[in-house]
Amino acid sequence: MKNVTPIGLKEWTALEALYEQEQALHLRDLFRLDYSRADRFTLQAAGLCLDYSKNRISMETMEKLFALAKACKLRQAIADMFSGQPINETEGRPVLHVALRNMSGDPIMVNNCDVMPEVQAVLAKMKLFAVDIRDGTWRGYSGMPIRNVVNIGIGGSHLGPAMAYDALKPYTDRNLVVRFVSNVDESDFREQTWDLNPAETLFIVASKTFTTEETMANAGLARAWSLEALRDEKSIARHFVAVSTNAKAVAEFGIDPANMFEFWEWVGGRYSLCSAIGLPLMVAIGPERFMEMLGGFHSMDCHFASEPFDRNMPVILAMLGIWYNNFFGAQSYAVLPYSQNLASFPAYLQQLDMESNGKSVDKRGAKTAWQTGPVVWGAPGTNGQHAFYQLIHQGTKLIPADFIGFHRLPMSGVAQHDKLMANFFAQTEALAFGLTLADLSAGGGVSEYVMPHRVFEGNRPSNTIVADNLTPAVFGALIALYEHKVFVQGVIWNIFSFDQWGVQLGKLLAKKILPELQSEKDVELRHDSSTNNLMTAYRRARRP
Repeated sequence: MKNVTPIGLKEWTALEALYEQEQALHLRDLFRLDYSRADRFTLQAAGLCLDYSKNRISMETMEKLFALAKACKLRQAIADMFSGQPINETEGRPVLHVALRNMSGDPIMVNNCDVMPEVQAVLAKMKLFAVDIRDGTWRGYSGMPIRNVVNIGIGGSHLGPAMAYDALKPYTDRNLVVRFVSNVDESDFREQTWDLNPAETLFIVASKTFTTEETMANAGLARAWSLEALRDEKSIARHFVAVSTNAKAVAEFGIDPANMFEFWEWVGGRYSLCSAIGLPLMVAIGPERFMEMLGGFHSMDCHFASEPFDRNMPVILAMLGIWYNNFFGAQSYAVLPYSQNLASFPAYLQQLDMESNGKSVDKRGAKTAWQTGPVVWGAPGTNGQHAFYQLIHQGTKLIPADFIGFHRLPMSGVAQHDKLMANFFAQTEALAFGLTLADLSAGGGVSEYVMPHRVFEGNRPSNTIVADNLTPAVFGALIALYEHKVFVQGVIWNIFSFDQWGVQLGKLLAKKILPELQSEKDVELRHDSSTNNLMTAYRRARRP
């Protein structure tokens, strides 16, 4: 696939021709002409139900999209990932997050070595630690039990466990306070620790290399905060553990290397929740619930690896995204969970999707002549309805949307949940079918002047994803669904989805700028005129 561009394929050309024929089709007509449409475009997998009938598609659309996936050798790409091939080619690494939740017991090989014994060993170590914290066996330096756990990380080492903690909060031990620090802005650390007792607080420092600048800056703050109260360097070993691979740096920090939880180069940050990066989550919900979550991931992994494309949930979501992104020219899509516990889920997907597929160079190293990753955004319903739904309904931009809902939620009563889900169903119906001038005229009581403002064009596409409840297993399946969707789209766009070189340039420049800001002497600033002026003003404000 390296030397084949998607737009050079006959299957792509066929979709372009089909778009010209179908772009004017309206969902009102598609449903009117096919009474079984909803049944035809609905499937279930791993505890999730996907209804994608409210999309601007026909059976022919889907057939041609699946043909494109086959032409892009998607089946081989899936096999390569699951078998440990080094598909992260710019870094020379396999991509094996599926090994972290492999519940089958089958070996997964990397360089002729089965990685599963190491994965299982780290999981076992995590379980013992989580139980010791939860039952009070692990004591702080002064002999007090740990009541507060603060995770220090950034990127995937923060977004994953923090989002998962919120999502599964009904399953957490409420006697434990679990918090997350990521921003190098010191106010983040101060706000998260202001009411905590250092003698009862344990920090989990999550950094693969133990050199991540933001994480280690916050770890330094945490170390100083702890020592100010505990006044003994030996206390660090009882109040800090590490998720890392750098035992030397961990020991130099004062953490006992025996309390370092390892993960591997083939675990990408934004795919790392099921690794030791998930340690604060396991502490919060307990090992049993954590394993249920891994089971949900694994169920979706098995579905993705084995099902034909026309019954494959991640493939279907991915190809629908291709349809809107590359043929309708949509620039973004919205993720709209109708669960307050999933409030952080859109932000998590922003990193998963935009860091993976925010690329403009293909596998050949050439500029892409086709649009790649979309802008991902969203908020939980019903809050979003009173913020940005106006634009989705009546604005000039086409914004496909994923609605995520549940038949019940752990902390919601029936009557209140009925109100939530009434809005959930109403919004997808309104987006699809709208409200015409004829409808308004028939209803009466609306002036001709106001009528155009109250028309809803409809024909706004959406997917509806529903599960019975937001359990750990369903949550795991939901994340895996989007992980594999992003992977499929990267295959179609012929880009490398598992590196993130775009993160590096700003970090490199920051390392150059920092000493210039901190210098007590006037230094010659050798940047552009805008940056020089801004830095000069900052230095003057800080050192009048």
